[in-house]
Amino acid sequence: MNGYFQLVTTQQGTGIRVYAPTDGGEPLQVEEALKYLDFRKIEYDVVSVNNAVKNADGQVVLFTTSQLRPERESYRFDISDDRMQATAFFYAPSEGAELMTPEELLKDLIFKKIRFGIQKENIEAFFARREYCTPIVVAQGQPPRQGKDAVVEYHFSTDLHARPTMKEDGSVDYFHLNLINHCHQGDLLATLTPADPGEAGQSVYGETTRPRAVKILNLHYGKNVTLSEDKLSISAAVDGHVSLQDGKVVVSNVLNIENVDVSTGNIEYDGSVEVSGDVAANFSIKAGGNILVKGNVEGAQLEAGADVILERGINGMGRGTVHAGGNVVTKFIENARVSAGGSVTAESMIHAEVESGTEIHVEGKKGFIAGGHAVAAEKIVARTLGSEMGASTQIDVGVDPQTKNRLRDLQKDVVTAKKTLDTIKPTLDSITQKLKSGVKLTPDQVKYAQQLIELNKKLSAEINDKMIIVTELQNKLSEAHKAEVVVMENAYPGTTVSIGELSMVIKKPVKYSRFVVRDGDVKLAPI
Repeated sequence: MNGYFQLVTTQQGTGIRVYAPTDGGEPLQVEEALKYLDFRKIEYDVVSVNNAVKNADGQVVLFTTSQLRPERESYRFDISDDRMQATAFFYAPSEGAELMTPEELLKDLIFKKIRFGIQKENIEAFFARREYCTPIVVAQGQPPRQGKDAVVEYHFSTDLHARPTMKEDGSVDYFHLNLINHCHQGDLLATLTPADPGEAGQSVYGETTRPRAVKILNLHYGKNVTLSEDKLSISAAVDGHVSLQDGKVVVSNVLNIENVDVSTGNIEYDGSVEVSGDVAANFSIKAGGNILVKGNVEGAQLEAGADVILERGINGMGRGTVHAGGNVVTKFIENARVSAGGSVTAESMIHAEVESGTEIHVEGKKGFIAGGHAVAAEKIVARTLGSEMGASTQIDVGVDPQTKNRLRDLQKDVVTAKKTLDTIKPTLDSITQKLKSGVKLTPDQVKYAQQLIELNKKLSAEINDKMIIVTELQNKLSEAHKAEVVVMENAYPGTTVSIGELSMVIKKPVKYSRFVVRDGDVKLAPI
């Protein structure tokens, strides 16, 4: 039992008797006694009350010479912040004063509109034992049962960071990448675990408390797949290649070609394209899925909705381009422009313009980036940056090129829309003033005014919608300082490393280091 107190009235005045705890209970806190006296506006000597609580020997300690009227057994209610629990804190009656009844407490609960989860057993137990200065749960709400978000599980690789494996001798295996997701008719491609909405709860006041909103998902699919009757799974309808395009599961057939040259002309195909030979200069391949080229790529243009895999590499001759919605994996990149929504992996990059939505890895036996410009949203890893000859090399991380370009375009649109608003505002103000002055407008003037009002509404809504997206993109770009550049061996003068808006110009050779943002600047850190 916890320690507690009792008021005692004597011929000499009124005092307090404090009982020590028993059976491991908590001692009385002086604040509790003072709170009781203050609430009842009873004058007291603080020192006397404090001494009584400190000694807790059951002796009466007078705190006033006044003979106060007896105080009957009482309690206070404490309601939790979430309104899920009501606790009664009982105080002993003055010596010889009246005791409460369970019926009084239950009536008071109803009066205070506490109506759900009444703990009658706890209440009965108190009145049987009467443990004072001890919190007793008299009502317990039912918290809501939180639900679960819907989950879509894909039974094929959707990893944008997939990279080839490193061999024991330090070379990179570009021939067994396993990045093409082959499938057969009937293969299970995706499953949906529906959302569980949860269950509502009730507070001690009987208020309904709803669980958090859950994410509702559906399976999205495109060509050559079958949705189950219960809409919980997707299967392949044909043999081919499965990929995730714009959030949709799509199965495409694979087009196999020996070479892309004058014998084939340019290639445009909805599925994946595999070239066993070379792609000649000035020719192009556009594929909805992957592009795999086992031979050489010269000054050609390659565009894939998914991955681009070049087993030998590309010599762009200053005009070759590669664009992949997924990853780019290649032996080398020379004098070419390469962009990827996912990662870019190569053994060397020479005077190339390379952009990645995730990471760039230039490793293997060579592993150098010399000249050109490499941009990645998250990380760039290379053995060597620049060259001993001081080749001008620009390395940028922390900036998703697509995000940055979209932000710039949206900001331009907002500026243009605001200029148009500023142009029509004087005319609208003039029309409004005329109407207030009682001037009647001609039908043509009314029609023109209506057009201006509609244009004003449209432009205002457009500005608002685009500013929401601008804010989201700016928040995304603010994470730039988490990006890094890793140099496994050497970084030479002539190289500039930028992280977000911060830059470091390398003026002397650097070895075995990470470029990171610390204290508002680009600094070196150990690997």
